[in-house]
Amino acid sequence: MRSFLSKDQFARHNGIELLDCSKGTARAKMEIKDYHLNGVGTVHGGAIFALADFVFAAASNSHGTIAVAINASIWYVKAAFEGTLFAEAKEVSLQPKLAIYSIDITNEDSETIASFQGMVYRKRS
Repeated sequence: MRSFLSKDQFARHNGIELLDCSKGTARAKMEIKDYHLNGVGTVHGGAIFALADFVFAAASNSHGTIAVAINASIWYVKAAFEGTLFAEAKEVSLQPKLAIYSIDITNEDSETIASFQGMVYRKRS
């Protein structure tokens, strides 16, 4: 899985680092840098979404079947300004063609920054 995810140039460009990945779960972090901030000085929603999307991809592809997103949504709960953000994906439902994942994005104090939910289509080999 690490080899597969190491090809994700966008994640690398944004400083996203995979911490753990196993069947149906994944965890990653992103240290907040100046380039992650928006015009009002908080972490850009797109940066938070990218972190969540990365663990979504890791968890959904962890079974060895190619999985591609068909739906994703995010709720921003609290602004982040500095430090490190963490994202943890958990599999909610796994079917032959579809799977659903829930992702929590937290800060260093374990405060919820955002909540992401996504569905993937699982391709047949």
